Amino acid sequence: MTPVKKPILKKIWDITTTVIVVIFVLAAIFLMGSRLLGYEVFNVISGSMEPTYSKGDLIYVKEVDPYTIRVGDPITFVANEELVVATHRVIKVDLANQQFYTKGDANEDPDQKPVSFRNVKGVPQFSIPYLGYVSDYIANPPGTYVAIGAVVIMLILAFLPDVIWKKPDEKAQNAPAAVHTVPEAPVIPPVENAPSQTPGPDLAPDASVVTDIPPVNNQEEA
Repeated sequence: MTPVKKPILKKIWDITTTVIVVIFVLAAIFLMGSRLLGYEVFNVISGSMEPTYSKGDLIYVKEVDPYTIRVGDPITFVANEELVVATHRVIKVDLANQQFYTKGDANEDPDQKPVSFRNVKGVPQFSIPYLGYVSDYIANPPGTYVAIGAVVIMLILAFLPDVIWKKPDEKAQNAPAAVHTVPEAPVIPPVENAPSQTPGPDLAPDASVVTDIPPVNNQEEA
């Protein structure tokens, strides 16, 4: 079995962490960033509007002029004094009293109380299935702590491969350079006060002087 090389593992790691980070970023945009675009986000907690909106869906509601709402439009509104928010479909418009009569798609009977124009929060523009479960979970502990921990882990995982698997050229660049020292040549001090040699009285001034040569005996032929 051939061992997997570290660069391949790093590529797999990078792709995996990138996909997870993208999912987290998109979820954050759909959960919080949409408010910057003028949407209010609501989690569907009942099945009264199925199959249009199912339990666990996240619906995005935009404020509109109540006078532009027509029969057949779904509206999101404050349903009672407890500030419960609901989304039902308009079955009748009472312009004289500025009221809407509504009914859930899955309900047999219409809602008992009409909805005042003042209580309308807007009209749903689109929805994302199952994202409501995520929103509801992270909105309350311990889901909030889990979400914070997940973000921290994602940041660590994003930078960890660069620390573990450095490229060979990067390691070579970061390694300390080898230093070779060359021994210096010995310095010979100059000879001071060396005795000078002068030619003797029987030698010419330019004659060479040779000292300390033992005497040589000349041999005559017999």
